[in-house]
Amino acid sequence: MLASLKNHPFSVAAFFKRSLVLTFAIPKEDLEPLIPESLLLDVFDNKWAFLAVAMVQTKDLRPKGFPKIMGNDFFLIGYRVFVKYTTSKGKRLRGLYILKSETDSKKMEIGGNIFTHYNYTTTDIHQLESKKEKVIYSKKSDFRVMFTEEEDNTQLPQDSPFLNWKQARRYAGPLPFTFTYDKHKKEMLIIEGVRRNWKPKPIKILDYNFSFIRDLELKDAKLANAFVIEDIPYYWKKGRIELWK
Repeated sequence: MLASLKNHPFSVAAFFKRSLVLTFAIPKEDLEPLIPESLLLDVFDNKWAFLAVAMVQTKDLRPKGFPKIMGNDFFLIGYRVFVKYTTSKGKRLRGLYILKSETDSKKMEIGGNIFTHYNYTTTDIHQLESKKEKVIYSKKSDFRVMFTEEEDNTQLPQDSPFLNWKQARRYAGPLPFTFTYDKHKKEMLIIEGVRRNWKPKPIKILDYNFSFIRDLELKDAKLANAFVIEDIPYYWKKGRIELWK
């Protein structure tokens, strides 16, 4: 019974005050070993797979239907791979496979590890802001990103494989589904997210460093796009499980 608690046993609601997402293009053969047998990489141009770093300021997270006063506010860092999954009924789903999750809230770490498989850890999160530049960084987790939202005609990152923002928008995230796979039981846990007011705004990244990506030895990782999204009502449906094959 305790193990089943980790399978998202109830719907959860939250409000995303701000979500900053950087997506990295990586040769598909380098990301393939990081995902389970039941998933396929969501590939672009038959060459590039994608790893997103999402930094989300979350408010009022609580079981859906509970009053906001019972919610929790925290900052979330998630490292996620863009993937596809084919259900037992043959339906193809686009979604994310989570590699690592961090938060600045010990309460969220404990609760998240009771009700999910995302293996939360607690870290320090710092934010600096001037008129033109913003910085988010962590000393413990050794990451730092500097960006600006002031430019009206933001260009794609120099090494992006995308030709335009329309192509890049497809990999802005978060996608409708998140997947967790139990290789021993060959069971896929599917969590569906529902969002409103989703309007990603391209931003310019001035500088970045993520030791987690560096430690994975993804040497050819290229920044493909970066978006910010604000003021998003969001909820996750109760998780559902199906046998794979």
